[in-house]
Amino acid sequence: MLHGCKQDPVDFAIGTRMNTVAEEHGMFVLYPHQPKGANPMSCWNWFNPRDQVRDFGEPSIIAGITREIIARFNIDRNQVFVAGLSAGGAMAAVMGATYPDIYAAIGIHSGLLYKSANDVISAFAVMRGEPGVRATAAQFPRTQLIVFHGDADQTVHPSNAEKIMDAHVDVGDVVEQVKSADHKGYARTLARDRSGKIWGEHWLVHGARHGWSGGSVDGSFTEPKGPDASREMVRFFFQATEPVAPASKLLKIQSTSPLGPPTI
Repeated sequence: MLHGCKQDPVDFAIGTRMNTVAEEHGMFVLYPHQPKGANPMSCWNWFNPRDQVRDFGEPSIIAGITREIIARFNIDRNQVFVAGLSAGGAMAAVMGATYPDIYAAIGIHSGLLYKSANDVISAFAVMRGEPGVRATAAQFPRTQLIVFHGDADQTVHPSNAEKIMDAHVDVGDVVEQVKSADHKGYARTLARDRSGKIWGEHWLVHGARHGWSGGSVDGSFTEPKGPDASREMVRFFFQATEPVAPASKLLKIQSTSPLGPPTI
């Protein structure tokens, strides 16, 4: 679990309530801490080219800590996941792209696309919703991911969530859209391949600003009234590691509009 800017692990754990969800499922949760010496705002440096590659910079440190915990507690290597908020969400995208052999699925909340920026200036530009740095399709491994974003986010433009989905979904995938029927308004989009395997899940939370959906008021950067992002991410993570049901047993998808070519 990778915290956002101006946060620390304790604040992030309180705000997301992820420890409560983890205890219910018998999970370990690791909260790496980004010191101010590495970034004055305690942000993960997701936009720095040296921190966007395997076996170098911050990705190497996070992966190393993950491997240490896996070995120390004999954790199932097929059930290791990474998630984060804002700059932490952007770094989760980096981890999914650079270490797909470690992380089975990733969760990105109010974050940004891998390699969408290569310095501070381009980072602020893409946060505003500008196109960002162009990259090649080969830089986006086929990793299962769940994305949350508020449509009233004025810190990281919600179009960034769409860019993440576009980059991870193939042309042959089938899209299903589900709108909420309760007070926790959201639009939910699923992207499945032809076998029924879900590769992407996007939650656009109506009226939510820059904060963890369904989080606690006792933590910073939370949107308590939204759907519970922590529970939905854990549900998605375990679902991602389950065998895909035979096509004959899959529920019929009502909307079958294929996505166009990835916009990268």
